[in-house]
Amino acid sequence: MKINVDPKESLLFNSYLIMFIIHTAQTGVGIAGLPRIIFMEAGRDAWISVLLSWILVSFVVWLMVKILETYKSADLYGIHQDIYGKWFSKVFNALYILYYVILTYVILMNYVEMVQAWIFPKLQTWLLMGLLIFLMVYGVLGGIRVVVGITFLGLVLALWIVFMIYTPIKHMDINHLLPILTSSPKEMLMGVYKTSFSIIGFELILLLYPYVKEKKKILKYTLLGTFSSTLLFTVVTIVSIGFFSEDALKKTIWPVLSMFKILQIPNLERFEFIAVSFWMLIILPNICIFFWASTRGVKRVFNISQKKAIYSLALLIWGGSFLIDKRLTMNSLTDQLATVSFILVFIYPSFLFILVKLKHLKKKGSSS
Repeated sequence: MKINVDPKESLLFNSYLIMFIIHTAQTGVGIAGLPRIIFMEAGRDAWISVLLSWILVSFVVWLMVKILETYKSADLYGIHQDIYGKWFSKVFNALYILYYVILTYVILMNYVEMVQAWIFPKLQTWLLMGLLIFLMVYGVLGGIRVVVGITFLGLVLALWIVFMIYTPIKHMDINHLLPILTSSPKEMLMGVYKTSFSIIGFELILLLYPYVKEKKKILKYTLLGTFSSTLLFTVVTIVSIGFFSEDALKKTIWPVLSMFKILQIPNLERFEFIAVSFWMLIILPNICIFFWASTRGVKRVFNISQKKAIYSLALLIWGGSFLIDKRLTMNSLTDQLATVSFILVFIYPSFLFILVKLKHLKKKGSSS
């Protein structure tokens, strides 16, 4: 496996698209229940924890870009080989491949659960999973440019849902947000930690870097993408805290969807049905980009055709839909994945940054 990736010119895309990719990768099914999760840790100051999380994200993004700038056109899989060697690097690369496969599976299962809870209670999990996986496979088979196009179109087509939050804003009670800064530093930090699983996705720059034309602009557009996601999460959290009472918010699993219940549109009694259906346009770019990351890893690390990896991993994910049929089990898996994601996305890049810089300094010392 080569350390640097030299993709064809036809596979490259403009750097500003990174902003849309990162935003759509971060904004998935998790935003529907995010306010409740953070509120249970940080109380009425939960929105401050969301804002603080952007500071952490910005620092990690800066580290990642500095790692990538050390190489000509490497991705995470190639960097691992350069740092750890041919064989030991396969362990780290396999871990990330497995992580993205499980992440794709968890996103799919959580959306299926949402559909079953709100629209079709008796719908078989394997059936809806199969339909979603079919769309995912169809998109990823088109290559990286098609996946990038899906992320852009998904954002544009689902953007109108954001404006539907205007009605809940009119019913907010601002007193629910006061007084400010009553939570302890520990509670605020726990809120930041709980936010971390919902804002992952920015680490994809470690895999997309070789395909970006203007590589010097990747830091700027990545930070813009993470800022737009954080701003959306903050607004949603503020509105949820102001809209629900304290007890109601703690008991409401998907507060964002529950707020849509008050929307009244002529000839449409249950607007949340439309919201849940359109949510597929939000999670489809999610699963496509993460699934592409895993299948690309299989091709790079194990020299297996990406098409074969797409079909085999898709069948594996679909087979997983038969294994879990209880919400508590799914919640447990999601919590465990959240812990792993915090380590792989937020902690490990700091360690990798040190190793890359030490090796780079060693090379410069030996050459001089």
